[in-house]
Amino acid sequence: MRLLLVRHGQTPSNVDHLLDTAVPGPGLTPLGEAQAAALPEALAGEDIEALYASTLIRTQRTAAPLAAARGLDVVVRDGIRELSAGDLEMVPGHTPEGERYLRTVFAWAAGDTALRMPGGESGEEALARYDAVIAEAAASGARAVVMISHGAAIRVWTAARAGNVGVAFAAARPLENTGVVILEGSPSAGWQALTWEGAVVEPAGEGGPAGEALGAAG
Repeated sequence: MRLLLVRHGQTPSNVDHLLDTAVPGPGLTPLGEAQAAALPEALAGEDIEALYASTLIRTQRTAAPLAAARGLDVVVRDGIRELSAGDLEMVPGHTPEGERYLRTVFAWAAGDTALRMPGGESGEEALARYDAVIAEAAASGARAVVMISHGAAIRVWTAARAGNVGVAFAAARPLENTGVVILEGSPSAGWQALTWEGAVVEPAGEGGPAGEALGAAG
């Protein structure tokens, strides 16, 4: 299955650099709406057969133009919502508390899944809910699936599950709004990242460190 993980369009909390992870969350800014409107053209070369969004409003608003352009229903699933900030909700991301959020979620990607966000979920719980939605999509038989999700969730899940993306690679590469990570694989065979925001990601074992971006794709 070809899996396209897309971060939602810009929100007011993105502008203010806040950890805003709770459901239902804010909508999009005018720029965010424009970013969503540009997605159909950006993904014009993809033969998309299924479209998912999280339970947060911003992902559904981002998915709407693509759904309309392709005649697809948006499948809404809680499992691909953002990694819960727990007690750190609405904390500025640049503060020590905000940095604790990122340290915690990337520790999950590194394998410390028993670690729990203060007042929130554990890595095991977070990855399991994300895995469940991916497995559902794979079981549907769709050959190309778009999931409109969230920056930390996409980066952490990809680092944890893609054989050619390391934690350091994902941690150093925040996703822009409507940035796309494209993977290929299946829950049983595993996943390989193909591109990260347009940069080709080197296959594992083909020279150089895993997760090295080689350059712009196409």
